[in-house]
Amino acid sequence: MQGEQGLRREVVHLCTHMYDRGYIAGADGNVSVRLGTDRIAVTPSGVHKGFLKPADLVITDLDGRPQGRTTKPTSELAMHLEIYRLRPDVRAVVHAHPPYAIAASVAGVSLAQCLLPEVIFALGSIHHAGYATPTTDDVPAILREPLRHHDALILDRHGTVTLGPDVQTAFNRLESVEHTAKVSAIARGLGPVAPLPDHEIARIRKVAGAVGLPRPYRTCDSCDVCPTDSAPRRSAR
Repeated sequence: MQGEQGLRREVVHLCTHMYDRGYIAGADGNVSVRLGTDRIAVTPSGVHKGFLKPADLVITDLDGRPQGRTTKPTSELAMHLEIYRLRPDVRAVVHAHPPYAIAASVAGVSLAQCLLPEVIFALGSIHHAGYATPTTDDVPAILREPLRHHDALILDRHGTVTLGPDVQTAFNRLESVEHTAKVSAIARGLGPVAPLPDHEIARIRKVAGAVGLPRPYRTCDSCDVCPTDSAPRRSAR
């Protein structure tokens, strides 16, 4: 397991890469990582993530109390703390503002639809959590229930929240969400979009489960594409 300095460097490298990829702009976004069982390192508030340094990260306990003399932690600290409290398996959290994923939420397009097999393998599903006013307690509140079952979530008009057992995995899941949103946007410009057939979705879930991926699959509550008792399957929006 990496020590604190190694994890600090990894978070900074990730933030630089997120900025270079256009997933964040300026002081947007925030990243955290567990340090042992009772502390986290989190990005500071109001600092440009593309020029972050390892020493800029803020250390807090799981109640949000800063450890030592430090700068102000991200204004979304409560969201990170809630995730770590509810998900002991999570060791890294990435909140970004990827443009295609945000655009999909603004347009009312759900990425929970089973369009790409890779998403089912890597994520299970992408959950749309709805809208919550940024930096308020509404954010952890709206995430509280879905984050128990999902590792990739979208906050309407606000961005993505991806979780992982390490920083790299949380970042990989961010890239999967944004790639899905981009493919979805391109496909919708070309013609009607249809989800994968039921039998193939079931097969992918079975294969993924055999290798231990992903976590329990929960998507139908936020999709509205698959058939129900009262409505047949239709093409996605």
